[in-house]
Amino acid sequence: MPMIDADGCLLNVTVEGRDGGPTLMLSNSLGCTLQMWEPQMRALAQVFRVIRYDRRGHGKSGVPAGPYSVERFGRDVLAILDDLNIEKVHWVGLSMGGMVGQWLGANAPERLGKIVLSNTTCHYPDPAIWDARIKAVKEGGLASVADTVIGGWLTQDFRDRQPDIAASLKAMLIATPVEGYIASCQALAKLDLRADLPKVKSPTLVIAGRYDKSTPISMAEAIRSQIPGASMTILDAAHISNVEAALAFNDAVLGFLTQR
Repeated sequence: MPMIDADGCLLNVTVEGRDGGPTLMLSNSLGCTLQMWEPQMRALAQVFRVIRYDRRGHGKSGVPAGPYSVERFGRDVLAILDDLNIEKVHWVGLSMGGMVGQWLGANAPERLGKIVLSNTTCHYPDPAIWDARIKAVKEGGLASVADTVIGGWLTQDFRDRQPDIAASLKAMLIATPVEGYIASCQALAKLDLRADLPKVKSPTLVIAGRYDKSTPISMAEAIRSQIPGASMTILDAAHISNVEAALAFNDAVLGFLTQR
């Protein structure tokens, strides 16, 4: 697992999959590590060389002082690609990873092929939700908000059927460095990519979760409507749709990325 220096922050990166195939980069949700993509790796690695990484403030990457920004996250991605000498990748980003994909699509279009933006938004009309989250985590740590977060990530039905998976995601969240989580929340409180969307020229698929309350279908539709030629699919899942509806997610992503 190479550690790549991005503006003084060491980023944990893995490269797996098909040698000589097209390259695909996966980008995580807030509070998740690159392990969140395990349900995709067997299918994707047969077709692509797959790059996964821990965003700054998460997992095995460094935790520099915040606040962070979506632009900073995007420039971290460019540093990874430059270090690996990779000119262009397809992009699959979920939640915060989708936000980074929007920024890259508008500001570094030559580095992206096709783009998948899953369970994400371009703007939060009321940043107070993130101010409240920051306050709660400062006072009680991530354990104090974990049940609420997991309740948004996965439907109750899935949590009842797959308690081990829900527990694994909860443990991943709680293990996130508090400082990195708060600095990332500060980036979300200031998020506004609405003016960037019409600049995205890459073929784009937007994925929404039918039961996603964190980034509902209306937010996905707002993105789709502003990116020229973008399409959208809806999965029977809440926010972490790549886990809750893994097979359908894999089919949608592979179908989109491999179509000519």
